[in-house]
Amino acid sequence: MKKNKGFCICPLASGSKGNSVFVSSPETSVLIDAGLSGIEIQRRLTQVGQTPEQLSAIIITHEHSDHVRGAGILSRRFNIPVYITPQTFNACNNLGKVELLNFFECGTAFSIDQLQVVPFSISHDAQDPAGLTLSFGESKIGIATDLGHATGLVKEHLKNCHLLYIESNHDPEMLINGSYPWFLKQRVKSRTGHLSNMDTRQLLTEILDQDLNSDLNPTLQHVILAHLSEENNCPKKAAIEVAKGLNGSDIALYVAGPDQPGEMIRL
Repeated sequence: MKKNKGFCICPLASGSKGNSVFVSSPETSVLIDAGLSGIEIQRRLTQVGQTPEQLSAIIITHEHSDHVRGAGILSRRFNIPVYITPQTFNACNNLGKVELLNFFECGTAFSIDQLQVVPFSISHDAQDPAGLTLSFGESKIGIATDLGHATGLVKEHLKNCHLLYIESNHDPEMLINGSYPWFLKQRVKSRTGHLSNMDTRQLLTEILDQDLNSDLNPTLQHVILAHLSEENNCPKKAAIEVAKGLNGSDIALYVAGPDQPGEMIRL
């Protein structure tokens, strides 16, 4: 097991097949969602030099199976506390019995050892979906996937982050011309569905404008695009479109994928 120096983030999986993100400070490691099987999450943690035994918590953002699938088994097998809102917990049908359960509410900050966590409400077709910011020292990570519309609240929480892990789900033309049934296309496009590449580009433009107009120095250094649709998007198309919103800055842009862990990024 590698002991991480500083504040780190690594996507373990991103997409409709399953979602999970590893975040750590020197003494605290957490998973944001656990949407693969328990054994697959173990395998991917091993790939990036980590182990489930070191995890301080699993934080669940909402109840959809591609975010929850392995959470219960990992919690039971390794005695890992699960942090979840009461509404999300009541909506989960595949979590199973969890002994180490901690409820949080969107809008109320909490701590997990060294990490400061601020959950905020997002717009998605789930019971109580949450975006998150996680802070350690002076560094701040913003996580917002599975949202159909970036509200003012979302923008407020995501400003002044050093790294954003943010949804860039679909290309509108690929979605409309693709094989999804009409009702599913409408769901994806809705204000409780998923952000398009263009939506994400616009969101980043607004966040950067907010940062430039604040009293603080611009902080954003890294952007990870997440939850790309394998059928209605492609990494190159997403990166090209979203890069237009970075205004020629030197912000590093990454694309998280479904099949392998991404890069371990240290702030």
